[in-house]
Amino acid sequence: MAAMAPLGRVVGLCSRICRTPRSVFNRNPQRRGIASCIDPAHGLTDEQKDFQKVAFDFAANEMAPRMAEWDQKEVFPVETMRKAAQLGFGGIYVQPDVGGSGLSRLDTSVIFEALSTGCVSTTAYISIHNMCAWMIDTFGNAKQRERFCPDLCSMEKFASYCLTEPGSGSDAASLLTSAQLKGDHYILNGSKAFISGGGDTDVYVVMVRTGGKGPKGISCMVVEKGTPGLSFGKKEKKVGWNSQPTRAVIFEDCAVPVSHRLGEEGQGFSIAMKGLNGGRINIASCSLGAAHACVQLAKEHLLVRKQFGETLSNNQFLQFKLAEMATKLVASRLLVREAAKALQEERPDAVSLCSMAKLFATDECFNICNQALQMHGGYGYLKDYAVQQFVRDIRVHQILEGTNEVMRMIISRNLLMEP
Repeated sequence: MAAMAPLGRVVGLCSRICRTPRSVFNRNPQRRGIASCIDPAHGLTDEQKDFQKVAFDFAANEMAPRMAEWDQKEVFPVETMRKAAQLGFGGIYVQPDVGGSGLSRLDTSVIFEALSTGCVSTTAYISIHNMCAWMIDTFGNAKQRERFCPDLCSMEKFASYCLTEPGSGSDAASLLTSAQLKGDHYILNGSKAFISGGGDTDVYVVMVRTGGKGPKGISCMVVEKGTPGLSFGKKEKKVGWNSQPTRAVIFEDCAVPVSHRLGEEGQGFSIAMKGLNGGRINIASCSLGAAHACVQLAKEHLLVRKQFGETLSNNQFLQFKLAEMATKLVASRLLVREAAKALQEERPDAVSLCSMAKLFATDECFNICNQALQMHGGYGYLKDYAVQQFVRDIRVHQILEGTNEVMRMIISRNLLMEP
């Protein structure tokens, strides 16, 4: 199957990747003894189970042992991500003719959930990179696809998504970064805020204003690092997501060739929103991975920690809490996967389902991780324990890719518009 060529290597590498040291399993109980009721392989095809296993094993071998170090030292793990790209994870839903894996949105969700058990922050950046590569693949012409996509799919180059501005967050259609046409170039002026990978990445998919006010005046440009007039702000200090740098991206008379515009003038906002529909599933999937890991970590802790002469697993209150966590995890997973299928099939309910999935999964998965920390008691607040990093890393998922308040607006508008 041509569409599976890059991930054909993935399945072939299973036997080598799966030789996981005992120390890794000890540090990553999320890979041990998964209870059948929360098994993320339920309902998947054999092929999906194969690359899910590869993603889980890559997370356990290549990501989890370094997760704390990347967080504390704020390391952008370029080489590890390039290893992930060798497995087909650099352009998961990009077409194979430009180096992508050609997989579905459901396949993508499965992969990002598994990878996030090893490091949420790194996986979340990979998901943003994938979204950018897909936007160029989908809305770019043949020359643009051939120029940018192969290097993005191999992660020889990295991409950033630039929509948010200092004065336009949830109201993205009010963005002010301007692009004035002069000859065969657009001259960009303005700035973008909270850009994942900013300053360290090579390709910037940027929404700019080429026309009047509102969404119809917005166009989409691809800007390469090194372009005169492109600069970056200071590296932000964040609560989580520390394995990916975040900076402002600044344009000062930055000349970008007309040939780098994706689509026609005025199509930029539509392109941005279509990218975000998938991005919302991606980030919800990253939350699933964190929650799955934390349920496993909580289970392990309850089984070994003793208080009042017996293990915490004998405490009925904590048993019930664990049951609630598992139930919310599975409910979140089912909703995310249904939304992924709806988006793949271009169903009319896709936008609302993507919003529901992002709202429900990021809220509930944060609550799961936070409850897991509580179950660890004082140990959960120590950086020696992974649970606190999962809590910090997924808190931002309720804010980015459209805040959860905006998700409620999208869902309610859809409901009230129906006859």
